[in-house]
Amino acid sequence: MTGNLPPGINPPATDPWKGFRGVMAGTLILEVIIVLLAFPIVAKIGGGLSWGSGLFLGALTLAFIVLSGMCSRPWALPTILVLQLVLIAGGLFHWSLAVIGVIFLCVWVYIAYIRRDVARRIEHGLLPSQRLD
Repeated sequence: MTGNLPPGINPPATDPWKGFRGVMAGTLILEVIIVLLAFPIVAKIGGGLSWGSGLFLGALTLAFIVLSGMCSRPWALPTILVLQLVLIAGGLFHWSLAVIGVIFLCVWVYIAYIRRDVARRIEHGLLPSQRLD
């Protein structure tokens, strides 16, 4: 993302996207843990764990795990945002899944905002590692 800098602006000395990818992967793993904790909620409190709800939660968990290793791809963040909407739709199985989805959708929208802000700062040469002191 730093390949098209205007003349006179230095690229960052350290890769800011490396840490950002770590935040994304860590957030996905945290979400995996939370979704796995939803299994007993759906099984005991909800209408029971059916093959549909079990398959839904299992597939979503697997998708989050796979995406945690692909955070460097340009399509990763939009895919994660779409999966949050899928998780919200899981409220059809139990309302707690929709609540988890809404909470993590807010987190991922904030992460997308941070990503845009960092890209803007790199473009304008405002990162501390881009300054020539």
